[in-house]
Amino acid sequence: MTAILPQAEMKRGTKKISRTHHISKIQNAFKALPERTLLLVSAIVTGVLSGLSAVVLKSIILFIQRAISGLSDGLGLNWSSLVMPGVGMLLSLLFVRYVVKDRIGHGVTRVLKAISSNEAHIKGHNTWSSLVSSSITIGFGGSVGAEAPIVYTGAAIGSNVARFLGLSYKQMTILLGCGAAGAVAGIFKAPIAGVLFTLEILMFNISATSIMPLLFSSVSATMVTYLFHGNTVEFANSIDTFTLSNIPFYMVLGVFCGLMSLYFLRTTLRVEDKLKGISNPYKKWLLCSVVLGVLIFIFPPLLGEGYPSLTLMLGGDPNRTLEAISPAIASDKWWILLFFVAVMFAKVYATTMTNAGGGVGGTFGPTLFTGGIAGFVLARFINNIGLAAIPEANFVLVGMAGLMAGVMQAPLTAIFLIAEISGGYVLMFPLMITSAISYATIRIFEKYSIYTKRIAASGELLTHDSDQAVLTLIKTSDLIETDFKPVYVGGMLRDLVQVISDSNRNIIPVIDSAGVFQGIVLVDDVRHYMFNSEMYDKIYIYNVMRAAPSILSENEKMESVMNKFEMTQAWNLPVVDDGGRYLGFISKSSVFSSYRQYLRQVSDE
Repeated sequence: MTAILPQAEMKRGTKKISRTHHISKIQNAFKALPERTLLLVSAIVTGVLSGLSAVVLKSIILFIQRAISGLSDGLGLNWSSLVMPGVGMLLSLLFVRYVVKDRIGHGVTRVLKAISSNEAHIKGHNTWSSLVSSSITIGFGGSVGAEAPIVYTGAAIGSNVARFLGLSYKQMTILLGCGAAGAVAGIFKAPIAGVLFTLEILMFNISATSIMPLLFSSVSATMVTYLFHGNTVEFANSIDTFTLSNIPFYMVLGVFCGLMSLYFLRTTLRVEDKLKGISNPYKKWLLCSVVLGVLIFIFPPLLGEGYPSLTLMLGGDPNRTLEAISPAIASDKWWILLFFVAVMFAKVYATTMTNAGGGVGGTFGPTLFTGGIAGFVLARFINNIGLAAIPEANFVLVGMAGLMAGVMQAPLTAIFLIAEISGGYVLMFPLMITSAISYATIRIFEKYSIYTKRIAASGELLTHDSDQAVLTLIKTSDLIETDFKPVYVGGMLRDLVQVISDSNRNIIPVIDSAGVFQGIVLVDDVRHYMFNSEMYDKIYIYNVMRAAPSILSENEKMESVMNKFEMTQAWNLPVVDDGGRYLGFISKSSVFSSYRQYLRQVSDE
């Protein structure tokens, strides 16, 4: 036995060396390519993997839904909806808590934070953890969308491909965007929308030539989805040809979607904040699962992503959604309207309860669902009062774009996504009208989208403004210079002279016995004492010390650092930790040098 163990260990070691050798060969083969070719090939690889992830996600969700449907046939779908979504949330909660052991919710927001504060690095487990947890959540009936988790998955794939190849920050950010574009393109079969989603929502600064990798990734992912699911559109419909006489109603729909977007965004954030007060995750799960179950029991269209109800509306048959609930409601035009008004306002609560209760999913799908319902509600109301004969399917489709343009503040993505997933290019003009007006409406009240509002509040949001983007990327802690020699505040002039003689700086930091920063001594302030040795043991350091013009924190935002330099006109400012202990200085020149370096990474081709 003792002779076998070393052999087994040698075999494992040999396999490990062989595997490392193969990985190294792959890396070297990629790195041998010209830079632009390397980026394009990497984008295709990222797109294919993102497309496969989208296919796997949709397949797992469908498999779970069919299995749950078979189990709940005896109870009836409506009764099972009281329990099953909560079960899915619990399974997802346990999976994240004990297997992943990391936060993975709010996928798009986390991608933005990775770009803003983590140099585009996303952990390796995110290439699969969001996919698994969201499949469980949605498959069991959680009222969320699969799009944000797959975007997080795709972005993680792009980030880790770039890290595997040892690419720069600029290239890693582009590949991260390629993964997100591929994910959107793959889940919706919408390559143009995939590119636009990345440009409008994720990419803070990108040049014309950098768009090519996004296109390659998006098309690659779409081709993968076509291979497995065919080239049919995501939402079959019976839309009518656009008529000019309906333009005023599409304009009204734009304002309505803008206001509904404001309601959706603020309600989501407000409810999330309130539920954060419940520290026990299982108490929170119980509360959220009960509320969600009751909501779905009363309003069955809230089950899962809600896309079957949208498909019925787009097919001109919304009444079928209500026939199984109440034939009386389904036959009354006003009761139908009131029912869907309630669904429209309840969806945001169902979505927030699902995510807060332990489920993993996004607001992308719920935004499309709510927008479709909003379009139907407005069209049905106009038809009921006899003001005009409005094509309801058209308004459902355009409403989806309108709410997406408002909630996500991405009008171009909304226009082309809805056109691609429905084949509704004949409605391009009303899609543009409604999306633009919805976007303009919400911008009156909200500067940021549902993805960026919290990040902006923390000062970590990258923007399309290069100056602001670069300042956000620079970390204060990376610029600290430590060659300033400190002196003890209770020391004598003799001690100070000794430090000055050993230093090449004209600023001496002063600290106490615990290392807490007390002030500074300028060499110019003590120059007239330095050549008078009789004063060496008569003057204490605190007698010649002065307060620093301003003090920086090691985690302070660079925008604040720059403001302090501007206000004080200082060239060097001290940096302390959270306990006030001295760490070093930051010079204005090091800030400028770092700024130029990051600007090249952001802008250079």
